[in-house]
Parts: sequence; C-alpha cells; structure tokens
Amino acid sequence: MSPRSASVNEELRRRSRERLLGATVELVAERGYEATTLADIADRAGTARGLVSYYFPGKRRLLQSAVHRLMHLELAAALERPPRARDGRERLARAIDAVLGLARDRPLLMRTHMAGILQEDGFLQCPDQQRLAHLLRDTMARYGSADPESDYRLLRALLMGAVVAVLLPGAPMPVERLRAELFRRYGLDWELGVPPGPSPREGFDTPAR
Repeated sequence: MSPRSASVNEELRRRSRERLLGATVELVAERGYEATTLADIADRAGTARGLVSYYFPGKRRLLQSAVHRLMHLELAAALERPPRARDGRERLARAIDAVLGLARDRPLLMRTHMAGILQEDGFLQCPDQQRLAHLLRDTMARYGSADPESDYRLLRALLMGAVVAVLLPGAPMPVERLRAELFRRYGLDWELGVPPGPSPREGFDTPAR
C-alpha cells in the first residue's frame, strides 16, 4: 500500500480537528465545562486522546475555538440562507440575530464561553475566530462603513455586551429589547433579519441613516 499523500493527511487532520470542536460544543452544552473532560471529548469525537493535546494547548483554548467555529457556522448559514442577503442592512440584521440567537438557544455554552474570555488567558484569536471576524468585517463593509475594521470591533463589543446581558444570572434582559436597541443604533427596520416577535413599538423609533 502506497503512503497517503500530503493532501490526504491534511484532510484527515482537518476532519479530526472538526470532530473535536463539534464534540466540545455538544458536551459542554450538555454537561457544563467542569464536568467535561478532554477524554470525554476525544471519546465523543472518536479520536485518540493524544490528538486533543496535539491540536489544542488545553481545554479552555479548545472551548474557545469550538464556540468560535460554531458562531462562524451559524453566522455563515444566516447570511447565506435563501433568499441570499445581498443588501448590507439585511446582512447586518441577520448577523445580530444569529449571535443573539446563540445566547438565547445555548445559554450554558455561551455563558461558559464568555466567562472563559474574561479569565487570564483572555480572548483567543484562533483561525475559527478569524473566519468569524472576516464575516462580521465584510458585513460592516457591505452595510456602508467607511472604516470596516474599527466598526467591526465596535460591533463585536456591542454583541458581546448584549450576549452577557441575555445570560446575566438573576437579571437577564430579554432578547427582544436588546435587539431593538442594536437595530435602533444601526438604523435597521425591525422586520429585517429574523424578528423574534412583533415589534416592541414603544420607544422603537428607527432613525434614518
């Protein structure tokens, strides 16, 4: 049997890494961070335990990469959902809805992710985060930003703050109110994206851009 080519080996490594990321999201969402071990993740992914350490320098970094990959996939799916959004305002609305939707639908996972970012190791700029950043930066460019890089960073900060507000133990804010505030800031009509319900008309006056 002839040895595998470099391209085949690279594809196998990519698949192994993606299985580990997917297993991490599943297990942390089911059990929480502390109850999930690297051995559990390897077992769920169907890979050798040593591969986890080969690809990732620890569980915290693995979780950040896994959540960034999930966010990238969710955002990409939202932007490409038929009918495909070409208008910058529609794309920005879909981006906001995708991120707020993760906080609403996967609270344990996203709360764990946000808590990890605030710890000593901080924010991880991994390949998965960079893909997510590219989509958000491109969204701001299509929205009409004169400085997509700076405006992407501001959008990221606003979305992170909104996610924390949704997940804040004991004092969560409703997604609808946070969405309304973000839409107002960017001059977006409530009907864009995927509205979570009727427009909260009280106090929701969308400014003209």
